[in-house]
Amino acid sequence: MAFTVKSLLLHLLPLLLLPLALSDDAITHYCGGNTFTNSTNPLQANINFVLSDLEKRTPQSGFAISSHGHLTTTIYGLTRCRGDLSPDICSSCITAAATQLPSLCPNRTDARIWYEYCFLRYDSDDFLGKSDTSYAVIVYNVENATDPVRFSEAVKELMGRVDESAVRSSKRFGWGVTAFTENVTVRGMAQCTRDLSPESCRECLESAVGLFPDYCSYRKGCRVLYSSCVVRYEIYDFLFKTDSSSGSAGDLLTQRMILSRF
Repeated sequence: MAFTVKSLLLHLLPLLLLPLALSDDAITHYCGGNTFTNSTNPLQANINFVLSDLEKRTPQSGFAISSHGHLTTTIYGLTRCRGDLSPDICSSCITAAATQLPSLCPNRTDARIWYEYCFLRYDSDDFLGKSDTSYAVIVYNVENATDPVRFSEAVKELMGRVDESAVRSSKRFGWGVTAFTENVTVRGMAQCTRDLSPESCRECLESAVGLFPDYCSYRKGCRVLYSSCVVRYEIYDFLFKTDSSSGSAGDLLTQRMILSRF
């Protein structure tokens, strides 16, 4: 089934260059169609349990899965922090996600939220261990690179290496750089949720990078966020740093797209 597309122009400064006061700013969220009637429903109690469990267990490793309930009232949950974060920063992001998501998706049993630094999902269907590419968030720089064809080739080569690094990593996180010109270095990142097998991780990342030619061709930066994986490249250093040594991204004009196969 083909993607449906929604798009929105956003004037953004990358969150990693700003204080943690912006940790509450989600990139986007998704509320599924499954609903329940009121806050006294057992599903709500199970959602609350799973969120509390994930909030406690995620920071030390950057990833956690949880489930609670019985038969049709079981809720499954998953969290992913970006692989370059400290436990404290991971905790801050997951706390924001666990606080915001139930309010954004009230009485829903399928809810997901994406941040710069983390992702949280819960669902009444058991999605754990399964690659999910049904819903994509794409954010790209509206400016084209100089020498765009050669730039796209450099990005393709870089992301191939980064994807494989993520697949082979126990943390399912990969990072790499390539020198495009004397003054331009391209950075790439890839990450899967750790419930995926290496092969499922590879398939998810290949699907995400496969969207680059259609939506990010020649762009100076782009990221694709699925529920199960994320890929990204930029011409500035977007790894998290606690000091002021991060490279400047300037004042970016970016385009955001929401692609859905639902």
